[in-house]
Amino acid sequence: MTPNALTDIEIAHEMADAARAAILPYFRHRELTAENKLAAGFDPVTAADRAAEQAMRAVLAARCPDDGIWGEEFGREAGRSGRMWVLDPIDGTRGFIAGTPTWGVLIALSEANGPVLGVIDQPYTGERFVGAPGIAHMTGPHGDCALSTRATAALEDAILFTTFPEVGTGVERAAFTAVADRVRLTRYGMDCYAYALLAAGQIDLVIEAGLNAYDIQAPIAVIEAAGGIVTDWQGGPAHAGGRVLAAANRDLHRAALDILSAY
Repeated sequence: MTPNALTDIEIAHEMADAARAAILPYFRHRELTAENKLAAGFDPVTAADRAAEQAMRAVLAARCPDDGIWGEEFGREAGRSGRMWVLDPIDGTRGFIAGTPTWGVLIALSEANGPVLGVIDQPYTGERFVGAPGIAHMTGPHGDCALSTRATAALEDAILFTTFPEVGTGVERAAFTAVADRVRLTRYGMDCYAYALLAAGQIDLVIEAGLNAYDIQAPIAVIEAAGGIVTDWQGGPAHAGGRVLAAANRDLHRAALDILSAY
């Protein structure tokens, strides 16, 4: 039992609420500046990223002091419980600084074999997607509903999302394009919101490469709870990041995997 008898879901909600409060004053604020974390390329971080992760870490310090924490901005702290909270305070900082509402807060609780609980929260739209064993649920401005992935069976009928037009290396781009050439519709630039849409039954596939664990663990828990499947491009576990294939169902997953695994 966690301190104060709160459940893990309640603690995740408390963290998501704290992150919302920390982030929203910065969103679409014209004075917001971004630092670049890369010597070559562009990987931005803002005061909002740091404030949100600090707010979530404060919740964990009070509620789960024995659990480990792995956050994008402040690194990894070992715990004593064997459990790890994996946090991305703003997944999609590029979108955040551009003013698009496609970024989100990612919260996962991970154990030895991967995530067992996940939250994808979009503070600006007020949408929250939650997945855990026996729980697949979203709340938003238009009410609450269960999450359930689509039954689309053929690639030719599928909607595919990724974050950037340039997916990984040249080989990875070729693999993505081979799938994109088969589907009905391909869209770009959605960051973690694409995974939320997959869990909500709006799209069918998300294919990405070069991910970190904190980019994908929360989406894995949410999508799997909603009936979907998330693996790497060889069909193995994806919770460490890297190349990721998320699909609404096993038929679509197999069809896409047959193409990706050849690269």
